[in-house]
Amino acid sequence: MTRRTPRLSRLRRVVPEGRGGRPAETRAARPEQARGGKPRRRGAQPKVVALGGGMGLSASLAALRRITGDLTAVVTVADDGGSSGRLRDELGVLPPGDLRKALAALCGDDDWGQTWARVIQHRFQSQGDLHEHAVGNLLIVALWEQLGDHVQALDLVGKLLGAHGRVLPMSAVPLELQALVKGHDPDRPDEVDTVRGQATVALTPGEVQSVHLVPNDPPAVPEAVDAVLDADWVVLGPGSWFSSVIPHLLVPALLDALVETKARRVLSLNLAPQPGETEGFSPQRHLEVLGRHAPKLALDVVLADEAAVPDRDSLTDAAKRFGAAVELAPVARTDGTPRHDPESLAAAYDRIFRMHGRIGPWR
Repeated sequence: MTRRTPRLSRLRRVVPEGRGGRPAETRAARPEQARGGKPRRRGAQPKVVALGGGMGLSASLAALRRITGDLTAVVTVADDGGSSGRLRDELGVLPPGDLRKALAALCGDDDWGQTWARVIQHRFQSQGDLHEHAVGNLLIVALWEQLGDHVQALDLVGKLLGAHGRVLPMSAVPLELQALVKGHDPDRPDEVDTVRGQATVALTPGEVQSVHLVPNDPPAVPEAVDAVLDADWVVLGPGSWFSSVIPHLLVPALLDALVETKARRVLSLNLAPQPGETEGFSPQRHLEVLGRHAPKLALDVVLADEAAVPDRDSLTDAAKRFGAAVELAPVARTDGTPRHDPESLAAAYDRIFRMHGRIGPWR
């Protein structure tokens, strides 16, 4: 299949001073070689790692697969609702739902890719135990049981689907998300409660103060850590902020890799606050919350839709604390829904990769 080149969207650059007082965009580009000193072959594509979960990660992957063939998704594994939650409770497995969505997003636009994307997303409708189970969830869990290896099984599913990239869980153990929430009980609006479970946290009517994982020091999947360390670019977000984006920063080895990697880091902001989880959040507040959970994390670029940023100066100030420049681009669909347009988002990523200290001639 011929890969389509995304149209280049207009980006507005809001450049703060980087760390050390110099403008963020003047950071020296890395030499034209891969990590470890190996020469990067001319024409090679950038190695990109995208972290997140759910529909936000799917949107990012659908865009990124248009501009690179060297793409790895690292997916949160704290989901406890729906089909994933039922399989997790019954079989003690990782929740497969967000992994399935990532694989579907990496399917090609040809008949093979789109057929398999529909198949693995298909949900049974019945009066029995199969009701609302997704075909892809069952396939992934079956391969886990057959092979006894999370990564090998997901690689095999990706091969079957013709996926344009690799999908990895961030941890090999099921995780529980817990949050401190003010006003979770509407009858006690000033009290802070511990709310357990990703599905519950995502829908809380209260104000999420912070989140943590149980266990609190989960092991990272080694392949995920290696991918981050070996990447040219790491993309975090968009997605449910407390339940899909921040959890990656709560896995110690994965956070260490994100801090230590030589890759450049892009944070992609949501188009609108999420009802319940981030109700009333401004773009800059999303950054402030991220910084509280990972104070050592540095960023290079913060990408936001230009129509979703009413106070650009405040967002610039918030990004400056991470050493990041702000890029504003029209990345939303034109139908009025708060969803990213894959081609517009691809164009924005492509522009960022080219303009912000690109590593080498990957085209």
